[in-house]
Amino acid sequence: MRITKVYTRTGDAGKTRLAGGQPVWKDSLRVEAYGTVDELNASVGVARVMNADVVDEYPSAVLLERELRWVQNKLFDVGSILATAPGQTFKQMPQVSAKDVLRLEKLIDRCQKDLKPLKEFILPGGGKVSGFLHQARTICRRAERLCVTLSKTEPVDPMIIKFINRLSDALFVLARWVAKTQGELEFLWERDVATKTE
Repeated sequence: MRITKVYTRTGDAGKTRLAGGQPVWKDSLRVEAYGTVDELNASVGVARVMNADVVDEYPSAVLLERELRWVQNKLFDVGSILATAPGQTFKQMPQVSAKDVLRLEKLIDRCQKDLKPLKEFILPGGGKVSGFLHQARTICRRAERLCVTLSKTEPVDPMIIKFINRLSDALFVLARWVAKTQGELEFLWERDVATKTE
């Protein structure tokens, strides 16, 4: 795809076009779904930027960079598929497969080996990298919810929903793993913390 002009003025009336040229309202559920995947991709990109600052300091940052870059490419695939009207196919159309889900599961299992079992909920945040990974996780969950809602009215490849679900799990584990391997803080939820400080 070659983009020669950023603005076209064709969307000024509140409509956009899907990959096959079909006009849809910009607030349609399908646009909301792939728009949220795009938001997720940008959030993962910020985590990569933060991770780049420590890539020479921690070996774990090298692995994280490789995996997050792959994730961003797959999210472009997901967005492209969601931006295509049901029933439409194109030459060299991106795919999300069981192999992609398996890669996420293997990544989760690998990182889990370095982590102790959780006994309480984690407060999202801690360090810069883990904080943005937690933010990406919450956006990922929203993308998943939107895809599920969309699937009730229009066909959505079940593998996309499965991939996004597993990705949210992977982002959570990666946030914890980064905190452990890069010396970032991790705060657990303290019940009734207000009464303890009075």
